[in-house]
Amino acid sequence: MSKHYGLIAFTDDVRAVQHQYGSDAFYDRKRVQAKAISGPDPLTDDERDYLNERDSFFLASVGATGWPYVQFRGGPPGFLRVIDDRTIGWADFRGNLQYISTGNVAGDNRVAIIAMDYAHKRRLKIFGRARVVVADDDPVLIAQLAEAGYDAVVERAVVVDVEAYDWNCHQHITPRFTAAELEPRLASLRQQLSALKAENAKLREQLQP
Repeated sequence: MSKHYGLIAFTDDVRAVQHQYGSDAFYDRKRVQAKAISGPDPLTDDERDYLNERDSFFLASVGATGWPYVQFRGGPPGFLRVIDDRTIGWADFRGNLQYISTGNVAGDNRVAIIAMDYAHKRRLKIFGRARVVVADDDPVLIAQLAEAGYDAVVERAVVVDVEAYDWNCHQHITPRFTAAELEPRLASLRQQLSALKAENAKLREQLQP
């Protein structure tokens, strides 16, 4: 948990529930320590490496009605870029043209991100403030965030100034694997299967009268 995560996440209502279950003393110490330190919290090499390997994440924003909205964002591994130790961004690909997250950010720039690594049962939660950058305003940034060779239309970029983050508990994460993650094991199994087929064919030839 980064230093200022609790100042954002642990509201009075949250602290009341923590008190009910006996975890408030532990987390209150973190809040008191964070108040003495100016923010936001910089990303370290661990977060940079982790985010640069992701091929998807979940983005939460808040609309004018007060309702939260969670959107899945996906792309090739590395499409989520760490621009510097306080900033992340990605090329925003054309989707179903609803533009709910884009519109929400225009009214309230606070967002939350959860980036999952199902294979290793890890997840990183991020609080930040997002801004949308259209291609005509900053073509250099768009080119920096666009993924060469990926078949998608880039309509804009989204840049998030990171406020705080937390490596969340790994419990109850069901391991899942992408095709790319499975391929090394599958390739080995295919080689073994091919060798066994060749061996069986040779044995059948030897058994023929």
